[in-house]
Amino acid sequence: MDTEEGVEVVWNEVQFSDKKVFKSHEDRMKEMFENLMQVEHPNIVKFHKYWLDSRESRARVIFITEYMSSGSLKQFLKKTKKNHKTMNVKAWKRWCTQILSAMSYLHSCDPPIVHGNLTCDTIFIQHNGLIKIGSVWHRLFVNVFPEAIHGNVHQHRDVQRNQHFFAPEYGHSEDDYSIDIYSFGICALEMAVLEIQANGDNAVSKEAVTYAGESLEDPLMREFIQSCVHADPKMRPTAHDLLFHRVLFEVHSLKLLAAHCFINNQYLLPENCVEEKTKSFDPNGIMAEIDHIDRPGVQLKYSHVSPLELDKFLEDVKNGIYPLMNFASKRHAMPRALSLSQEHMEPVKTPSPEPQETETRKVVQMQCNLEANEEGNICHLSLFLKMDDKLHRQLSCDVLPTDMPRELASELVQHAFICEEDCEKLAGFLEEALGKHWDGSSASTSVTAVVQ
Repeated sequence: MDTEEGVEVVWNEVQFSDKKVFKSHEDRMKEMFENLMQVEHPNIVKFHKYWLDSRESRARVIFITEYMSSGSLKQFLKKTKKNHKTMNVKAWKRWCTQILSAMSYLHSCDPPIVHGNLTCDTIFIQHNGLIKIGSVWHRLFVNVFPEAIHGNVHQHRDVQRNQHFFAPEYGHSEDDYSIDIYSFGICALEMAVLEIQANGDNAVSKEAVTYAGESLEDPLMREFIQSCVHADPKMRPTAHDLLFHRVLFEVHSLKLLAAHCFINNQYLLPENCVEEKTKSFDPNGIMAEIDHIDRPGVQLKYSHVSPLELDKFLEDVKNGIYPLMNFASKRHAMPRALSLSQEHMEPVKTPSPEPQETETRKVVQMQCNLEANEEGNICHLSLFLKMDDKLHRQLSCDVLPTDMPRELASELVQHAFICEEDCEKLAGFLEEALGKHWDGSSASTSVTAVVQ
């Protein structure tokens, strides 16, 4: 239990057998974990903190990760099979989409991050259906520090029951994203059939995998999985391509954008507004119509949209089941220490960052609230900006007495949160608010200004 945050977390500990080796790797470990802290995706288990400990005779690295309350996907599939249930196709699609979303994110980092350890044991599921990929750190330790680690970190490939998750070329050539796609294909197959029958020695044979794939009734699902486990790595699709496969891609992009916009601005809307709004519609009213010259047109009525389904979809979007980043092809810049093994750790030039987009909308109203911590040496700033197009922006950060209002405002311009012309106005506004707060007259300060 994390007593600071009041949440359950996972304590991970890796011991080094040689303290001198630990010391020699110390800087690289710090760099690696700082990079891992930057991995941010709703379908990847979050890294919270890490520290190195070399007191007395022991040498170890400790890192704290997010706790997944409902256990691994493997455990869930076993329970499902035990209850003589079959896998729901809709759930299978949602799970595949989330796993691919995480894979697409990792592979689109620059340079790409290859997980290299994807099995149903390293995928976790929450009670609300949210899937998260864990063990992203495992391959980094195995590849970068193989000679230094005490024998507690094993390759999952060495565990017989997991051998079938690894591509035939695994370990014989340089890792690339295709090994993750193969592993994902086996995970997708196991999710569909609940369990791939193993031989008496717990190892799953190639024949068992082939038989399980051929047993799938849906030809699209079968073709989808077969493309992932193709013997030739070059013939396997990317995670991004798989997200657009016909068997998965169902959510219209405009619907998805609207849902994310709605969730991001929900604090501005009354409770149950979806339910209240849909009540006022005539069920037979036509909300959209498509005309065809050569055949009858199509009419979409309000009765075709179920408010319950809409609420469920919004809840799924809120829970991270349909992240917008699924459908982005943008590359995420990541330091090379995250993705390279020991023999490939040569100095490289950092690529120049792409130019940041600029904000063109003007701020018409500013409101801020400042709350001091218990010691009073830090305050939490919540900034609410009303833009000239009637949309809003809400930002927050911790502020020290040494922070300059002008620098804070310039940073908001740099990150395209406000336009250049509003920089001076916001700096003046923050200076007034922070001045009142640091005077110590109250534990919290609230200031509102209408910009002329």
